[in-house]
Amino acid sequence: MRWFCCAILLLLGVFWVVLRLKCGDRYAGLRSLPMDGLRLRGFSEPVLFLIEASRLANRFPVVMFRIQRSLERSYGMRHSAERTLLFMGEMLSFSWILLAGGCALTLMTDEQTGIILGAGLAAAMPIALARDLHKKVQLREQSIVLELPELLNSIVLLVGAGETVQRAIIRCVESRQEGERNHPLYKELLAMTSEWESGYSFQQAFENFNKRCAVQEASLFTTTVLLNYRRGGGDFVLSLRDLSRMLWDRRKALSRTRGEQASSKLVFPMVVIFLIVIVLVGTPAIMMLNM
Repeated sequence: MRWFCCAILLLLGVFWVVLRLKCGDRYAGLRSLPMDGLRLRGFSEPVLFLIEASRLANRFPVVMFRIQRSLERSYGMRHSAERTLLFMGEMLSFSWILLAGGCALTLMTDEQTGIILGAGLAAAMPIALARDLHKKVQLREQSIVLELPELLNSIVLLVGAGETVQRAIIRCVESRQEGERNHPLYKELLAMTSEWESGYSFQQAFENFNKRCAVQEASLFTTTVLLNYRRGGGDFVLSLRDLSRMLWDRRKALSRTRGEQASSKLVFPMVVIFLIVIVLVGTPAIMMLNM
């Protein structure tokens, strides 16, 4: 087993060096592409070359589509293919390192457990990272749905007081504290206000905001604003209030669902605690009966 692990470890190292020399500066443009959560960006460049050379996207189109769709919901349509490639490289780089670490552990301990553990973790890591990505996207969408009614209430008050829609949105963003601006909704609103300053039209900036949010509630908000903002006055405020009531109902439904999910997650720990209490209480009683 030692020579087998040594051969695998040597093969992984030599293969990585060869791929690194072949890819060169091919992926230099991806080094500065903004994307959160990448820890092995520098290590993964040979893996990116391997992914493209093996045409992994054509072999697993469903997996690639789901990953790309999740990344598009988080970062938008622009550079979605490049971000998908980076994420795939991150997943396989972790698998590469875990497999090499398992081989090294076997060489140090002379036990088969290391290679088995490394191979198991290498196979499970891509699945875990993909699920984590989908969960983050889902939490981001839920955060937008929960915060949107609050934003809409502020806009209704400001528009009713005589502010324009653009100025009301800018004031809502500026009134948030620095920590609150990291919220997904206010990040997208900040990007939208930046587009206004860059020369984008009101309608185009709102449509881009809708695409980046990628939730139905944001689409309703965008549609309502674009259909009624030219009217102004009482009609516009009335339409926003109707939408606000609808979004508050959806927020209540989502909060109720999340509460039920949290309750269901507590069932297993409560059962474990109950069994521990039974053991702690019952063991002395059984010992006394045996005496």
